[in-house]
Amino acid sequence: MFETARQDHQPTERGDTTRDRILDTALGLFRKRGFEPTTMRDIARASKLSLGAAYYYFPSKEALVHAFYDRVQDEHAALVRATWESSADVVVRVRAALVGKLDILREDRALLGALFRYVGERDHPLSVFSPATRAQREQAVAVFSLALEGSRLPKALHETAARALWLAHLGLILYFIHDDSDEQIRTRRLAGRTAEVFCAALRLVTLPGVGRVVTPALEALRDAGLISASPMKGKVPS
Repeated sequence: MFETARQDHQPTERGDTTRDRILDTALGLFRKRGFEPTTMRDIARASKLSLGAAYYYFPSKEALVHAFYDRVQDEHAALVRATWESSADVVVRVRAALVGKLDILREDRALLGALFRYVGERDHPLSVFSPATRAQREQAVAVFSLALEGSRLPKALHETAARALWLAHLGLILYFIHDDSDEQIRTRRLAGRTAEVFCAALRLVTLPGVGRVVTPALEALRDAGLISASPMKGKVPS
């Protein structure tokens, strides 16, 4: 009835299939029962695996959440790449990046609500700001950076804009969790308007004279460690 860890210890497509099955089962249980009440034993049993086999693929529930984050990032990257190839309009690309993320997460608002409690715990492995989630965080920023390609921003500002967009999308997700409107239409509209306002602000940044304000702001962000400390590769209009 149950597969053992030894039986699944294969670096093959079968192993990937088993891993996906465990993750899909875990997400189903998280959605139905909640994150905290669901145990690894529950997940193993529902996956028709021994507990040892489940632990072989995922040593903890936190590891399952990291796999969930990775899956979401992969889906989001594919969506943004498709939009990037089909439209040269930066507003369209940014809107697709923001609204598309909501579409990907539409079944997981309750799970996200449970996970957002860890945001304020600096070193918690599930916090979006922790060292443990750095890879997913940087991947997410890279996806928003792709969405901004074509905005004609100076290179010095591109990283900052991508990180600002990532932070904006976190705010949208928090609102999304609490949005009780039909199919969360309020959040979707807000995401579309956010894209328009954000891109309009980017156009203003490139105007002559703005550099006298933007450059000190960039330096402050670099000093705070919020953007790369490497030398600027482009010039801000002054």
